[in-house]
Amino acid sequence: MTSAWLPLPNFSAWQATCDTLHAHTQVLGKLAAALAPPEPQLQHAALRLTARGWETPLLTAPDGSGAIVAALDLHTHESVVEHSDGRVRQVSLTPHRPVGDVTRAVLEAVRTLAGSDVIINTTPQEVPWTVPLDADDEHATYDAGQVSAYFAAATQAALVLARFRAPYRGRSTPVNAWWGSFDLAVSLFSGEPADPPSDDFIMRNAMTAQEIAIGWWPGDARYDRPAFYAYAYPLPEGWEPTTPAPAAARWDKALGEYVLDWHDACAARDPAGTVMEFALSVFRHTCTSCHWDAALGASAEGSPPPVA
Repeated sequence: MTSAWLPLPNFSAWQATCDTLHAHTQVLGKLAAALAPPEPQLQHAALRLTARGWETPLLTAPDGSGAIVAALDLHTHESVVEHSDGRVRQVSLTPHRPVGDVTRAVLEAVRTLAGSDVIINTTPQEVPWTVPLDADDEHATYDAGQVSAYFAAATQAALVLARFRAPYRGRSTPVNAWWGSFDLAVSLFSGEPADPPSDDFIMRNAMTAQEIAIGWWPGDARYDRPAFYAYAYPLPEGWEPTTPAPAAARWDKALGEYVLDWHDACAARDPAGTVMEFALSVFRHTCTSCHWDAALGASAEGSPPPVA
């Protein structure tokens, strides 16, 4: 339904709430990083967008009593910790409750349900602030209406990203909710290794395979508008960006990515189809220019079809 693709304000218009929500997702991500078995490209630390918000995968309870899941319920506006035995603890996300208070309450909920403390790295990642999450009294703005608008947009973005990756026959990720960069993304891999661009912890662990990534984020200080994006790594020497489809999409030199603004997708007659056109346009170009296997490239467009 195209009516579900609703306008979303620029990042600067709701930055205070966005930063608070972003910080809350980092707590979930830190739990996943601490408790999930390590996977290539840091997949174990990725979160998922569900019908209620952001969630960790199933995590081993620290005391071995079963499993726990931590979630941000963006309908009830609570941080929720659940044990596989049915016990649940909720932490309210109220308009003026600091991130530090919520973080401490979430970690206490994990301790209560699992009978053991969980040690996480409370240093926030990929954000301009450095105060530890459990001591963060600065980020306390939480506008439920703005969060609901964000979640409605994120849901539509996640659905179309899942649709894009579905037919691909090579290795790919599910729709990851990345708590560092606060975006949703799918990565399609060629099967070839790659040298990381730097020795930074995230880069040396995440960027070790040739990939094409398509994603969406609500904007940030560098790019104020919510948008879909696409990039390939690594790029061969002499690589040149293409002119992507649809006409509203473009290469952003400053970001080093292709972008299609959320506003332009929403204004299209078929928003989901427009995003698919964007993703496939970039995918075709990068498959050719980066010398991917032609059969893998064709599979992303349903050749052969995924279901006979």
